[in-house]
Amino acid sequence: MTLQITITQQAEDYIKKVIEKNQGVGFRLSVKKTGCSGYAYLPTIVETINPNDQVMALQDGVSLYIDTAWLDLLQNLTIDYIDDNKSGLKQKKLVFTNPKEGDRCGCGESFNIDK
Repeated sequence: MTLQITITQQAEDYIKKVIEKNQGVGFRLSVKKTGCSGYAYLPTIVETINPNDQVMALQDGVSLYIDTAWLDLLQNLTIDYIDDNKSGLKQKKLVFTNPKEGDRCGCGESFNIDK
């Protein structure tokens, strides 16, 4: 399966900075069963490459490693980054938009899968 994930330039720039700051070799995306809605995205900095991961090369030599156990769920995912200081909450975070999601929990951290 050819995985289609869209990453905005803002998200890619943020990911690159985090990788450099933590001296990682890439960025890994997985999903874990958790929370009040069932699932949550699990982004981590890669220190040791998992040979089972699917690798996507981004710009500037950045690599995105995808946990193959979740390829179907992550298909057509969009990753964005927000840096919102307008509301006074100073939210800076990656935002995951997935057409397979049903609902999100109240805090927005976990989601269920649309059947």
